[in-house]
Formats: sequence, C-alpha cells, structure tokens
Amino acid sequence: MEILRIVVTGGVGAGKTSFIRTISEIETVDTDRKATDEIALLKEKTTVALDFGRLTIAPNQSLHLYGTPGQARFDFMWDILIQKAHAYILLIDAHRPEHLRYSRKILQFMKHRVQIPCLIGLTHTDCPDAWQTEDIALALGLLDENNRLPIVSVNATEANSVKKSLIALLEEFAKYYQYSTE
Repeated sequence: MEILRIVVTGGVGAGKTSFIRTISEIETVDTDRKATDEIALLKEKTTVALDFGRLTIAPNQSLHLYGTPGQARFDFMWDILIQKAHAYILLIDAHRPEHLRYSRKILQFMKHRVQIPCLIGLTHTDCPDAWQTEDIALALGLLDENNRLPIVSVNATEANSVKKSLIALLEEFAKYYQYSTE
C-alpha cells in the first residue's frame, strides 16, 4: 500500500483537530488535554503532541493525516512530524488577524525544514470579521501573485470542504513531483 503522509499544521484554534476528525475513516488518535494557560480562553482542550487520522483514496493508496500542536511550546513536534511528510496544509483562522504573525512563523519554520508541496487553508472565513484572502497573503509575506502558495477556504467541520482542500493539496503534490522528475 502506498501511504502519503500529510501534515496539518497551524495555530491554536485554526481547526487542525476538527479537520482530521471530519475526514478520517478511522477513529482519530489525539493527544488533547485540558488547556491550562491562556489557551483556555479560546478552547477547553488543546493538542499537546499530535492528531492522527487515515483516509483511503484509492484501492492501494491512503493518506495518513498528522495534526501538529498549535502552541509554540510544543514546536518540537512540528519538526518531528514534518520530516517524513509528503505535503502539508497550513490552516489559518481568518477571523483572528492577531494570529497571522504566528502563522507566518509556522510557515517559515516548515519552509526551512522541508521543500514539499504546501497549501494554505483559511478557516472561519464565514465570520463577519474574517480577513480577505489577499490581506492574509500579504500578512504572510506572499507578495508575488504569480508564484504564490495556493490558498483555499476550508470549513474544517464539513467533509466536502475538507475533501476539496485535500484534492487541491494532492494536485499541488502531483505538479510538484511532475516538475521535479522532468
């Protein structure tokens, strides 16, 4: 069986655990614990090591989805999880612009560790105070419109939306590996 390892990363509350739970065909493995610091203001539980889910995409092919913790104090897990990944998706909560600097830090961390396909997934775009895609791209330092990482909106709790974002990521994966073998 061919396994494609996909890392789902992003800040606290971006939707990583929900994303994996929504699409996984197995019961998700998680390491959620009660939030005890300022994170408790955003949510009751937080991931402290990883989330894991699986999705079969063809008879002999599956995606293994690994969710990273969102807190900087667990960033050693980012390094562990990204090392054997084939691609990753960075989830960004569009309605919390105060988290964009941290999202940029995660993106830079990943780019310095690996050269693999990436997709930016914007969550919470339905909130009235959500930032527009172009503004988020600028905040992330993605200034060149012709050579920009793909950005899609994703609702981490809707299977169709998660599926579409994974298809977009797999299309990036196919393009990346097509160019690298030519």
